[in-house]
Amino acid sequence: MRTLRREFLNAVFMVVDFQGDTRKLPRRTREVRVEANCHEFTAIRGIQAGAAYYVVMVPLKVVPRLFRFDDEAVPPELRAQRVLNRARVPAIAQYITDNATEYILSSLCASVDGEIEFEPAAHDGPLRAVGKLRISMSATILINDGQHRRAAIEEALRGRPLIGDETISVVVFADRGLKRSQQMFADLNIHAVRPTKSIRLLYNHRDELAKLTRDVVSAIPLFRDFTDLEKTSISNRSLKLFTLSSLHQATAELIGKVKSGTIDEADRELAVSFWKEVIQNMLDWQRVGTREVAAAELRRDYIHAHGIAVQAISIAGAQLIGARPKDWAKRLSKLREIEWSRANRKLWDGRALVAGKVNKSKNNVVLVSNVLVRAFGLALSVEAARVEQLHAPATAPKLKVAS
Repeated sequence: MRTLRREFLNAVFMVVDFQGDTRKLPRRTREVRVEANCHEFTAIRGIQAGAAYYVVMVPLKVVPRLFRFDDEAVPPELRAQRVLNRARVPAIAQYITDNATEYILSSLCASVDGEIEFEPAAHDGPLRAVGKLRISMSATILINDGQHRRAAIEEALRGRPLIGDETISVVVFADRGLKRSQQMFADLNIHAVRPTKSIRLLYNHRDELAKLTRDVVSAIPLFRDFTDLEKTSISNRSLKLFTLSSLHQATAELIGKVKSGTIDEADRELAVSFWKEVIQNMLDWQRVGTREVAAAELRRDYIHAHGIAVQAISIAGAQLIGARPKDWAKRLSKLREIEWSRANRKLWDGRALVAGKVNKSKNNVVLVSNVLVRAFGLALSVEAARVEQLHAPATAPKLKVAS
């Protein structure tokens, strides 16, 4: 057993077996002896850019009182991070409390302005990078990255104090002045890229509405073969016709559940049957499915090959189902009569096209859905008519408003 444990430790600490020990570090990163009163953590020491840094595990209940962030009243040029956006904190805190058995928090990053000391577990071998990190209690520990997580942890602890003994990893650097702290914040965030909405929907297994969208895509061959599951916009040469995010937004409009909520089997049946009926009446979409025409050609020449049409169809479809619950599927045949060509400038200029380009603003989506509502033989709602009167092209016919 001891042999296996020793082999395991050697394998683990190969990744932290850095060259040299504390005595070989540049003078500016060498630890010093701290006072008797100090914070003490088990830590792993690493080297970046010739300077030491440390990874420690901190109990959640200690995070709010151990780490601080810059005062909002301090001018931006004297801070080392952005102002805390308190509107973001409740959502993160709720995520922690609602998923107490499976939440994940990425590491905090902090700078220590004060004395620190690292005592390695061994002076050579793989354990020389593991040991005790002592931070003077008079030192200031400033968060460089993760201030919203820190505030959310504080709020979550009030609702679920039992998570206080769980831990979060913290990457600790020795403070080297305001300029360096500001540069650290810039470096940590300059290359950060938020994942696309499509890929967030693809990987989110808690959101019932996201699961519904994935089920719809899986159940319909055209969607399954021609939906981009990662991107929110489709490049000119892409073979894909739809995006997961666009279908998600449209399906949410269709079933009337824009925000995540409880999804039942009736919602699934309605969504699948609706989109199957739509495809039956969109002959050009079918031609993409049979490879008679490339999706790129359709995007170039037609409005219905863009997300604005997908969402408009769902909005008009929801109104149609509400008004004609028994024969809505037959009414969808009116989709065949619409001239979707971008060359039909009289219809689409100012609705789907702005300066010759497809525009998916909220008003444009409503303006396109108005065309479909009229085609289905329905009257516009008061709000849709208001948008029509304010934003429709001058050539648009006078519309009937619902009573």
